[in-house]
Amino acid sequence: MNETTADCSNLLGEIRRLEETLHCHDTRRSSAAVEALLTEDFIEFGSSGHVYNQREMIELLAQEKEDDTTLVATDYLLRPISADALLLTYRTCRRMANGSERSVLRSSIWQRGCGGWKMLFHQGTVSPDGPAASESSGACLIMP
Repeated sequence: MNETTADCSNLLGEIRRLEETLHCHDTRRSSAAVEALLTEDFIEFGSSGHVYNQREMIELLAQEKEDDTTLVATDYLLRPISADALLLTYRTCRRMANGSERSVLRSSIWQRGCGGWKMLFHQGTVSPDGPAASESSGACLIMP
């Protein structure tokens, strides 16, 4: 891929925005909004150890209750894996109302189709490293 630094930065911004849309409570509660962001053959390996398909994820997210937790996402890195697929990795730290924190390493594969970018795969792995570092704009690797 021969993308310029500006193109790469714009692409990271677009994919990050889509990813973070899925962090928003209003999006998560909207089956139509989630369905628009996930491919039909979407699969997730959750940090809980459960495996979810698109329909299960839509149903699960629609049932979520809004709570007092704060989610901070940092250390974004975007890697092209084909002409129409990207791997986004990052770290989240969920801060609970009681002060406890949970750090998770996350990876998503975004696939470009005729409807734009949609998430094909997501995985969350609990990290013993503790809370996320400071907010960062992320990085983008350009692979030859």
